[in-house]
Amino acid sequence: MGRARWIGASLVAVALTAGACGSSDDSGTVKGGGQTATTTAPSFAAGSTMATLQAKGKITVGVKFDQPGFGQRNPTTNDIEGFDVEMAKLIGAAIFGGKAADVGSKVSFVESVSANREPYLQNGTVDMVIATYTINDTRKQIVDFAGPYFIAHQDIMVKASDTTIKSVTDLNGKKVCSVTGSTSATNVKAKAPQVDLTLFDTYSKCAEALGDGRVVAVTTDAPILGGLVSTSNGAYKLVKAPFTDEPYGIGVKKGDTAFRTFVNDTLEKAYANGDWASAFARTLGKIGLDTPTPPPVDRYTTTPTTAAATTTTTK
Repeated sequence: MGRARWIGASLVAVALTAGACGSSDDSGTVKGGGQTATTTAPSFAAGSTMATLQAKGKITVGVKFDQPGFGQRNPTTNDIEGFDVEMAKLIGAAIFGGKAADVGSKVSFVESVSANREPYLQNGTVDMVIATYTINDTRKQIVDFAGPYFIAHQDIMVKASDTTIKSVTDLNGKKVCSVTGSTSATNVKAKAPQVDLTLFDTYSKCAEALGDGRVVAVTTDAPILGGLVSTSNGAYKLVKAPFTDEPYGIGVKKGDTAFRTFVNDTLEKAYANGDWASAFARTLGKIGLDTPTPPPVDRYTTTPTTAAATTTTTK
């Protein structure tokens, strides 16, 4: 977030120790770490998503695998770690009972890049998506959202030696990187119409392009950039000139109101009992963000009437 403290030197170590975990080339399983509150497995209405998942004994969650602090594969242990992972664990414990720290094999992760999250929800590849996924009316036409569980702000990352870029308008005429199909790409085009935009499927590739000079800046949400800055060994810095508000939501299949309500209820309980704050401190807190007040859950009951765009924008 724009007012957050970014602490660079410690994050490499943090990335190797924080959060929950997973395994395999394209999926992961939670193995430990997390909240201590124990819950009893509830009974759910027959036919509900919660009852189906409980009977199956597993929930599959789409997360990012390359974003420090939110969702990242640990290069040493191969585990998937971060705040989004912790949110998945809380929801898993609310379905299966027990402690979020011990959900174990009941939560499985699949890598969800910006362009594949709606298809993954629509075709059943995942049961929900928790992947720095900005809520907006366009994508509410395609999926439903619980939350928001975090509010981010879009910012800019540049090389540490760069003193020429101080605001989004300074990106006009410059080569800048973001991710295909992202709100970040849409936003920067609106704020800097003459930007020369390069698009990849992940922000880690944007960071590589910044390092080798193919672009002079990367833009997306400040916490995502902050994670990249902190693992750059001082090569990059955050401009700290935020220019949007980005409410992160938990995506579920369109029309599954009961599941969305259940996830919203789980979030509000985590806000009240301190589990949300604890998860934040263990993950994003260790990359320099002060723990904020959690955002109010938006229990929207109507579907936007505007037609969906042909290209869905996502973080």
